[in-house]
Amino acid sequence: MDKHDGGDPGALRVDDPWYDALAAGLWVPDPTAPAPSPVPAPPAAPAAGAEQDRAAVYLEVQQSAAFQEVRGQYRRFAFPAVAAFLAWYLLYVVAATVAPGLMGRTVAGELNVAMVAGLAQFATTFLLTWAYSRHARLRRDRAALDLRWDTQERMR
Repeated sequence: MDKHDGGDPGALRVDDPWYDALAAGLWVPDPTAPAPSPVPAPPAAPAAGAEQDRAAVYLEVQQSAAFQEVRGQYRRFAFPAVAAFLAWYLLYVVAATVAPGLMGRTVAGELNVAMVAGLAQFATTFLLTWAYSRHARLRRDRAALDLRWDTQERMR
């Protein structure tokens, strides 16, 4: 994607082959831009051999070391994160049912342990969302994008 200089948002140019301008929402064309060329007719359905070629490309990419590394990075983050969050949630529910005296203990004013733990559930959700997006951005996005472009090039 080209950098945007802060001018007209309609002048933003997207070079992504998966970008669908119609699905992106309302778009106001730049009045100074040349008229777009007519939309070509959709391609005919691929032959059976072409479908097999596409399947072979996807299988080859799926079995590649780069794809396995991206999936491994995802699993190494997601599985422990989900397990920890689920354990934290179940601890909250079990403590609320088994130890009502503890959960009803006042922390400050009308605020009790159950309310603090319930609010901590929300904080944990936001923290986990931030950690996931950071992990994806730093460890997986570049490799996944490279795989995506490589797959697109092989399909041409």
